[in-house]
Amino acid sequence: MDGRVQLPVIHWIKENYAVDYVDMITTAGMDGVLADECCNIYTLLKKIDISLEKHNSNSIFIVGHYDCGGNQVDDETHKKQIHIAVEKMKNLRPSARITGLWVSNEWKIEKITEK
Repeated sequence: MDGRVQLPVIHWIKENYAVDYVDMITTAGMDGVLADECCNIYTLLKKIDISLEKHNSNSIFIVGHYDCGGNQVDDETHKKQIHIAVEKMKNLRPSARITGLWVSNEWKIEKITEK
């Protein structure tokens, strides 16, 4: 949900995946929320399905970032959570391409994984 991250991520996705628009579904600490087995992600999945079904999206990007107030873990833990979240989302929405991104302290985007 961090506004510092949104524009760099949108620009990177548009440049690297040739899309005109990027739907943003945000919650604080998204990578940790999706990686956590105890979190109920039903409302997030409903929003993802609107993007996939109504907006004809075919990709989902799971983004973690430096200095996250909603998921206060070290960078390596974030990256592990991104891997877990990508695997989990691929199992839940197998027809979509799922990509995990990391945003560094310099606001540079790194692709962590893609399924």
